[in-house]
Amino acid sequence: MKIKKIILLIGDAMILYAALAGALIIRYNGFDLTVFQSHLRPFTIIFALWIIIFYIHNLYDLSTAKNNTIFYSALLRAIIINIVIAVIFFYFAPQLFSTTITPKTNLFLTVLVFIVLFWLWRNLFNKFAGSTTLNINTAIIGHNLQALELAREVIKNPQLGHRIKLIIRHEEESNFKDLEDFSANNIEFKTGLSNLKEVLIQNKINTAIVAPEIYRSPELIQNLFECLRHKIDFINLPTFYERIVQKIPLSAINQIWFLENISQNQRGFYESLKRLFDFFAALALLIVSLPLWPIIALVVKLESQGPIFYKQTRVGQGGELFKLTKFRTMVKDAEKDGPKMAQENDPRITKFGKFLRKTRIDELPQLWNVIKGEMSFVGPRAERPEFHEELKINIPFYQERYLIKPGLSGWAQINHGYSSSVADNFEKIQYDLYYIKNRSFLFDLGIILKTINIILKGGGR
Repeated sequence: MKIKKIILLIGDAMILYAALAGALIIRYNGFDLTVFQSHLRPFTIIFALWIIIFYIHNLYDLSTAKNNTIFYSALLRAIIINIVIAVIFFYFAPQLFSTTITPKTNLFLTVLVFIVLFWLWRNLFNKFAGSTTLNINTAIIGHNLQALELAREVIKNPQLGHRIKLIIRHEEESNFKDLEDFSANNIEFKTGLSNLKEVLIQNKINTAIVAPEIYRSPELIQNLFECLRHKIDFINLPTFYERIVQKIPLSAINQIWFLENISQNQRGFYESLKRLFDFFAALALLIVSLPLWPIIALVVKLESQGPIFYKQTRVGQGGELFKLTKFRTMVKDAEKDGPKMAQENDPRITKFGKFLRKTRIDELPQLWNVIKGEMSFVGPRAERPEFHEELKINIPFYQERYLIKPGLSGWAQINHGYSSSVADNFEKIQYDLYYIKNRSFLFDLGIILKTINIILKGGGR
């Protein structure tokens, strides 16, 4: 998967410079190295911004590497934004670039050549990445909910590089369920592990995904060990599930998992760097946004009765309570009947409140919480104490999400959206734990960029 993403990035960069070279060849009836070099600096700045826009629009996410409507719509939005960025830089800020070039025609030609080359390149890559003939033959040993969910995810995304050929059930496990979901995908189901080696070899399996319960039997472990000489790779199901689905399966982890995977001491430099970024970025955004506050406050007041700001008690890092402040987006006395989780198309939200939520403008006052160190830009959602008590009873390891500071946005928020039930929160904590385990400055930056993409598409809360 990482190799494919690197190929995508390198391929895009090559296409960008090939488009520039092609445009100059068309314009000047041949390739002139001096002319090309004079265009390199300004266009390199533009190309770097374009690649960032591609990332924001998930064009480096392998789950979107398909020749379908979702991919083409994201590609079209990214190209339009990139054209606007290039026009702004070249036409309204020419002093930033070399005065020896006049890029009006060159920019137009570069964009045209790029659209053709990029469309051909990405279609070719998507077709190549999604080809099942090039995928690794994979078996799942063990039958549980995570195994079936993983199989569905791999089937849905052949570009991830695996083809499920076999699912093997232990004799002591329950009967197969939902087999109709897999009947059209040439997946074979078998029961029993006594002749495991022969079955894997016969089906030309390269990688076997092993469920945790399989490791409980010494006899089965020996059976698996004998397969190593036949160059079959074994990966435990939680690790593979995490890699493919990018969340942690709650039913497959225990306290030992946290001891092995969550270490605060190893992230001291990252936490310090993140705190510095949070403080200065929040302070800058707060200062820049202050002129908007009186306008927002006036509209909030004119649309409905009630205060301009809405304050709530939330659970922070280590279970500490703090006061969170937002611009009010709901009608007055929205919770007169008691606390209630917000949900999509919530009738309590005002018209202007919907706009504030979609654009995340209602969260501007929370920048003060970030400055004070109670929140971060990226982290789990800060839950209300009333819901926290209920959720930690019904969801295992729920309170472990508060090992770190809550965030304005987060991996769970951008992957799952609203949480209006225990089931929704069960799903979201799996994303939260994935973030806590894998958090890094680059991961945070990626989440911030993806949040921007959600806002641009009007997909806020």
